[in-house]
Amino acid sequence: MPRSHRTITASLALSTLLGANAFAQTRACADLLGLARPDLRITRAEPLPAGTLPTENRGRAALAGESRAPMPAHCVVDGMLNPRTGAGGVGFGTGFQLRIPDGWNGALLFQGGGGMDGVVVEAVGAVPVAGATAAPALMRGYAVVSTDAGHQGRDTRDATFALDQGARIDYAYNAVPEVTREARALLAARHGAAPRRSYFMGCSNGGRQGMMAAQRNPTLFDGVIAGNPGFRLSRAAIAQAWDTQAFTRIAPRDEAGRPILSAALSPADLRLVADRVTAACDAADGLADGTVEAIRSCRFDVSALRCNGDKTDTCLSTPQVEALERVFTGARDSTGRAVYAGWPWDPGIAAPGWRAWKLGTAPGAQPNALNATLAASSLGYYFLTPPRPDLDLLTFDFDRDTAATAETAAINDATGVLMSSFAARGARMIVFHGVADPVFSSTDLTDYWEDLARANGGHDSLGAFARLFLIPGMTHCGGGPAMENFDPLAALEAWVERGEAPARIEARGPAFPGRTRPLCPYPLEARYAGADPNAASSFECRAP
Repeated sequence: MPRSHRTITASLALSTLLGANAFAQTRACADLLGLARPDLRITRAEPLPAGTLPTENRGRAALAGESRAPMPAHCVVDGMLNPRTGAGGVGFGTGFQLRIPDGWNGALLFQGGGGMDGVVVEAVGAVPVAGATAAPALMRGYAVVSTDAGHQGRDTRDATFALDQGARIDYAYNAVPEVTREARALLAARHGAAPRRSYFMGCSNGGRQGMMAAQRNPTLFDGVIAGNPGFRLSRAAIAQAWDTQAFTRIAPRDEAGRPILSAALSPADLRLVADRVTAACDAADGLADGTVEAIRSCRFDVSALRCNGDKTDTCLSTPQVEALERVFTGARDSTGRAVYAGWPWDPGIAAPGWRAWKLGTAPGAQPNALNATLAASSLGYYFLTPPRPDLDLLTFDFDRDTAATAETAAINDATGVLMSSFAARGARMIVFHGVADPVFSSTDLTDYWEDLARANGGHDSLGAFARLFLIPGMTHCGGGPAMENFDPLAALEAWVERGEAPARIEARGPAFPGRTRPLCPYPLEARYAGADPNAASSFECRAP
């Protein structure tokens, strides 16, 4: 019997054993240790008092939505599903953490991962946006579960697990449903009742996980929040190679002739571009306020910044202009055919989060840009079949090597459009995305959203169960000149449990103190309607 079937069978058997008569009886937290089985290790089941702080996990890459707030009294369970020895004698299994508050509200939240996973992060259910101040789900009474997605890595950039076929499958889609079903069974054992609702919330790869669950396991969750989703991750990884090659080509060299990637464009160069984008596009929404709300009306030509003579602070060199044009047009093969989408021009290009991915800050020839470091590992080990652990990102061939990502794309990319079962059962999905995201193009996502609308009866029909919110200025899962402080979980609860579809979500942001704005469901955009320019109530969501 396949291991996924064994897990489902065991979980269903546990629920059956609990039965209606057993619902009156609950287990002490420590008693959950006794539920271990050959395919389920439980290494910890411990009650923690109110005020306990989450423990920082140093193997965790810097991801948005981390909480350091004191936790309520709760039971924490650490465990592993399906431990095994895999290819090369490496040990594998799907690690997880489940936290069950004493004042449980009856709902379960699955906290999505990030990067290449491989690390079980603290299951507190923080809103996965850097600037969000809304309470984590655990503090709202949710039970929260997280997973390492089926492998144990050095950190969330470690893709070496992908030499194992089963670990690829777990990371791509299998770990989320397996852990969800086990978490539901453990909740039933602890509290004598299965969760009344199950939600998913994640950003980046966690956003992809949520979209994948809605497409491949449509009865698993009642609601999904997918932030900045790497839904077409195989092609976004190729774009990372494209961008790295483009900027490396123009980077100044050190004494040994090695390129210094971070110096291809200085912070002042990017600020110049951001200021010119703002000048060209800011007022198109009816108000010049430092953000580009009229996203699809923005027309910007970076070639206007080309220096007529020597490079100065007020212009860009010809190689810099050409590199930006190459990057923003999107990755192409040798025939000019698109391999990945282009990128919208947005003032967020000058934000630290944009530089962190595309260029980095390393002063020497050893780059620290996430595109240059994470992509080499993920492409070489995970996306290429067969794997190529020694991949040099600067030699990636966009004809030959793009084709070699097809096998992983087939199991990994959340590009499905048939969502009839998800919609019919009343499940709902909120997707949000920063327009200035430097790793996953918002243009790629809106192109997919148009496909999704066509396959589901148009935007109105699609909007009955799924809505996309674009956030101007926001980089990857937060950061940038953006209104990034909002509460998607509250919006999802209202939609699923009270039928209140989010016509807009009010947001604020540390970049603009005292200001609120509406986030509008795509294809609508915010337009100034008069009155107080700092108030969200002065804006309407209109078709562009």
